[in-house]
Amino acid sequence: MDFMSRVLVLENGAEAGRSVGVFATLAWVVLPYLAIVLLIVGLIWRYKTDQYGWTSRSSNWNESAILRWSSPMFHFGILFVGLGHVGGLLVPKAVTEALGVSEEMYHMGATVGGGIAGLVTVIGLLGLLYRRIFVKSVRLATTRMDIVTYVLLCLPIALGTIATVMHQVLPSFSGHGYDYRETISVWFRSILMMSPKPEYMLDVPLTFQMHIIAGMLLFCVWPFTRLVHVASAPLGYVTRPSVVYRSRDAKQPVGRKRGW
Repeated sequence: MDFMSRVLVLENGAEAGRSVGVFATLAWVVLPYLAIVLLIVGLIWRYKTDQYGWTSRSSNWNESAILRWSSPMFHFGILFVGLGHVGGLLVPKAVTEALGVSEEMYHMGATVGGGIAGLVTVIGLLGLLYRRIFVKSVRLATTRMDIVTYVLLCLPIALGTIATVMHQVLPSFSGHGYDYRETISVWFRSILMMSPKPEYMLDVPLTFQMHIIAGMLLFCVWPFTRLVHVASAPLGYVTRPSVVYRSRDAKQPVGRKRGW
């Protein structure tokens, strides 16, 4: 059996045909499409109506010492976490097996690499939270939407960390961790293919389910927060000329005449 046939077997396996209740339909069919629509339409609306507010609202001038290490750690960590999610959700298990990547190899790479990226992300986020809460000037500049953003950002990260430790890291000492590629990944691809299969999510561990729901709620509010800056690609940043700062010459008179 070639790998494409194995993909079809996995996508239409024993999970298909199971009874799905109202909550499962809302959680694994309605909410995903709602999140996608709100994300796309919201970003377009925000760009057309609020380009001036399309910014991360940097608070570097309020405090820079903690921000200098916590912000890069969080951004680079979440970038690699996101890339790991994309690879794990979009690439079918049969494809990696056809390429010679065994379940043990995949699980070890995902656990070690994802664990490091997750740890860097959590440390960076804790630094940003400490700065936001305990540095007075930063706290005073925090809006209500910023609080909502931090809450909805912390939830999926915390739940994802718990799920990874409980079902990936700890079980790896005695055997295999939870194989999300046979359930969550299949469901995710079915959503993108406009043929939802919520039955694949019925037996997924609760921590993973909560992690996914929290992530979808985050995408629902994404366009209405400072997170919109993620959608901007600073392509000219590395090639733009440097901004030159010069101190005032103390020998020049301050009150000299101006004009033509």
